[in-house]
Amino acid sequence: MDATVTTDTAPSGEHGSVIAREAAHFGEMAKDWWDPRGSSAMLHRLNPVRLRYIREQADRHFDLDPHSFTPLAGKTALDVGCGAGLLAEPLKRLGAAVTGVDAAAENIAVARAHAAASGLSIDYRAGGIEALAGEQFDLVTCLEVIEHVADPAAFVAGLAGALADGGLLILSTPNRTPVSRLAMITLAEGTGRIPRGTHDWDKFVTPEELGTMLTRAGLTVRDTRGITYSPTGGFSLSDSLALNYLITAVRA
Repeated sequence: MDATVTTDTAPSGEHGSVIAREAAHFGEMAKDWWDPRGSSAMLHRLNPVRLRYIREQADRHFDLDPHSFTPLAGKTALDVGCGAGLLAEPLKRLGAAVTGVDAAAENIAVARAHAAASGLSIDYRAGGIEALAGEQFDLVTCLEVIEHVADPAAFVAGLAGALADGGLLILSTPNRTPVSRLAMITLAEGTGRIPRGTHDWDKFVTPEELGTMLTRAGLTVRDTRGITYSPTGGFSLSDSLALNYLITAVRA
């Protein structure tokens, strides 16, 4: 999230999708983003489920070899709202040429350092979706981000613009339900498992709302899958969309 945006609540200039207070909040988490017991612990637990879904959808869409360790070789991938690289690095290991964009310059600094230490070449950039005007990618991912942007519909249009012909767009976000309010805000934030102030329940987007945004951006929803959580089993893919969901779209 872009440190050049100076207002507390409103977007401005070339990074119109960015809300400064959101950028500052996530920038404060940068230093321990890669600590599986730190402020991003929930993302560490969620990441394997998200990766499983992305691999499943990419294999299907691009007709990839499900047994390959580098199925995305020859593909370009963009992770929007990449944080410090929890998803970008696995995408790189799967063979893609990866670009990661995040509005918090602090996150990008940590992402670059971690990738370098891991021997991974990833093109990390500080900024909003607007910074990618004209560039297109085979795979675009945007996970747990849309609930933090200034104008979700315009943001989705920007994601669609970054998608190459024949490409695949995958998003995830919490649903706006009583279940998500209880689980993510009352319990997770209330007990400190997620840093307080991370979420605004009123900004959560329902699958129906997101589907409409995607359609208006010229895309077709191909798949929607829920993510559930249990204290004993952790996160898993599910038919229930009540807590959190993943959605896949392609050009109409």
